[in-house]
Amino acid sequence: MSEPVFSNPPTLPPPPGYSQVVEVADGRLVFVAGQVALDKDGLVVGEGDISKQADQVFRNLSAAIESRGGTLKDIIKFTMFVTDMADRPAIRDIRDRYLAEAMVENPPASSLVQVSALFRPEFLVEIEAVAWLSH
Repeated sequence: MSEPVFSNPPTLPPPPGYSQVVEVADGRLVFVAGQVALDKDGLVVGEGDISKQADQVFRNLSAAIESRGGTLKDIIKFTMFVTDMADRPAIRDIRDRYLAEAMVENPPASSLVQVSALFRPEFLVEIEAVAWLSH
């Protein structure tokens, strides 16, 4: 087995003190750090708008997995953190749009946790993921 590969793709905002993506198991298992509504320049997208924030989060998840040669269809596990459980329907709508094919064939395992706050007050949702690259 090879060593883990730690990376920070240029398509994601630069993280302070952690890796955005870690690839293990000879490139088949990919862990994506919690993604929030920051664009690749580190600017907040959709402040106060859960749908716009969730959309940016899924764009970031896609960019992270694509940086290792996968797609969102390769996600096997999500952990979603929200500051308001009332936002659940909007987040699910965005998730289902990005994962339409995967949701029909093999929906990923998923957890949804309400938290009192995320690391910056303007963020409403954060999602981390694990992907299995079968190709």
